[in-house]
This record gives sequence, structure tokens and C-alpha cells, in this order.
Amino acid sequence: MNELIEPDHLVAKLRFRHLRLLRTVQTTGSLRAASQALNLTQPALSKALTEIESAFGFALFSRTARGLTPTAQGEVVLRGAAMLLEELAHLRSEAAAADRFTAKIRIGAPPFVAQTYLPGVIARLVQSEAPVRVQLLEERVPALIRALHQGELDALVTTFPLQMLESDAGAFRYVKLFEVQFAVVACAEHPLVRSRRVDWVRLSRERWVMPAEGSMGRKLIDDCFTHAGVPAPLPVIESTSPTTSLQFVAAGLGVGIVPDVALLHQGALQADPVRQIRVVPEPPSSVVALVFREGPANPRVALLKEALACRLDNAF
Repeated sequence: MNELIEPDHLVAKLRFRHLRLLRTVQTTGSLRAASQALNLTQPALSKALTEIESAFGFALFSRTARGLTPTAQGEVVLRGAAMLLEELAHLRSEAAAADRFTAKIRIGAPPFVAQTYLPGVIARLVQSEAPVRVQLLEERVPALIRALHQGELDALVTTFPLQMLESDAGAFRYVKLFEVQFAVVACAEHPLVRSRRVDWVRLSRERWVMPAEGSMGRKLIDDCFTHAGVPAPLPVIESTSPTTSLQFVAAGLGVGIVPDVALLHQGALQADPVRQIRVVPEPPSSVVALVFREGPANPRVALLKEALACRLDNAF
């Protein structure tokens, strides 16, 4: 089963229920469990799976004594199946509100982007002459990438590791928006605030408020200490939100590191703002980009691009 299959052939042979069947087989890992979940007999499910694989022209699962495991081709098909099923649900939701909204855009962003940069973008979208609905997912970057892969989001406005550009080069499109600098901060009374130069060796002796372990922000901090030749300190507080971290820092519970754009928004959040520590060398900057899936043009992404372009023209 390896002949070239034309798209029209797949359209004629496949149904959305077949995609649900594939996903169920994947999650259960066996025909027996999948047949129970789908309320089908095992022979009927086996026949349907064979017909689906025949429609594609190659095996989607490897049959072993332990059950069914997706083949390399199967992994690609299953990823597409999840995306199509998610898009179908989104299409239903969007159509139901078509008399009030032009579209529903699903955007993913890490908290600091969502809280400091996106409010102006989202305001432009929802207040336009043809208003749209916005669903915003604030998460760490790895979770956002998974959601985009699975079709749960239309686009991300996010930082991303450089190696991701290489590993997912064929799956995503990247449009650079701007670079963000990170700042090491402390409460206004902290003695390091008055120092003209502070190195990472000195900072290793401080109490720290850090991003959660495994996050890009945490990796950035670890790298700074590694390059200075000292181990990164164990944080006294871990927080996924830069806004919350600023509040902990302002309370004198530790020093922290936040995107510099977060400092511009601190005044409304606390009466006693934090101060930046002059660190040498400075933490590296990070690119913030619009990330979306390769493939046919998505009109929702086009609307987001327009709003982003207007936001960049009116520098934040």
C-alpha cells in the first residue's frame, strides 16, 4: 500500500467519523478497547481500519502483541485528524455566532505577552467595524506549541527557542514582531538597586523569585548563571506569571527577572514599584513572533496580522 493517492480519492472515501475512529484507536492502543469505546464489534472496527488505511495507501498502525502503535505515516495522519476534528468544532461555534461576529480567533501567548502586549491587539479586533470574538490561551510555550499542532489555536504570539525553528520548520510559519529584553529586578529598598554594577556571581547569593521549572524564562536564568560559572540558586518562590512575580519582588521576598515590558505596566499593580538592577552581562533578549501553521491561508490569521501591524505602528 504505497501508491500515490489523489486528494479527491480521500474525499470520496473518508468521513469525519473515520478520523474519530483513528483517534480512538490511538488513545486506547488496541482494537478491543477502541471497539468498546466506539460501541462497535471488533471485526467491524478492524474492517473499517483496513478500509481507512487502504484509502490512504499505507499502514497507519503497526500490529504487535502489545497492541497498535502508529507508524511514521500514521503519526502524521493522526496529527492531521486531531486538527481537522478541532477545526470542525470551531467551525460549528463560529457559524453559530455568524450573525453577531465576523469570526472567532483563538490566540495563544505566554502570560507576559498576554498581559502587556496583547490587550491593545485584542481591543482592535473586538472593537472593529466587523467585530470578532477572541479566545485567549495563556500558557507556557511548550503547551502552546502542542495546542497549535493539534489545531486548538489559530496562532501564537510568543517567544520561542531557536531550535524549534529548525525542528518544526515545515510545520509552522514565523513572522518576527519585536525583541524583548529581560530585566533583573528587586524591591526599591534592596541594596543592589543602588549598585553601579552587579555580576551573576553576586546574584547567586540572593533569594530568587523565578519562573516555573522547564519554562523558557527559567532556562534563560539558568543559562546566565551557567555562563558565569556558578550554579543557579534554588528559588524561594516559583511563579508562572511575571505580573505576580513583580508583586512578590515588590514585597521584598526576593529578586526576580521579568521582561522589561512588564515594568512599564507595574504602576497600576502596586504602590511600591520594583527597580531594575544593573547586571553585567545583561540577560539576552528574546524574539517575540507570530507563529501559525503552514498550509492554506487562514482568514482568522489574516485578521490577527492586520491588528498586530497596527499595534506595532503605534509602538507600545
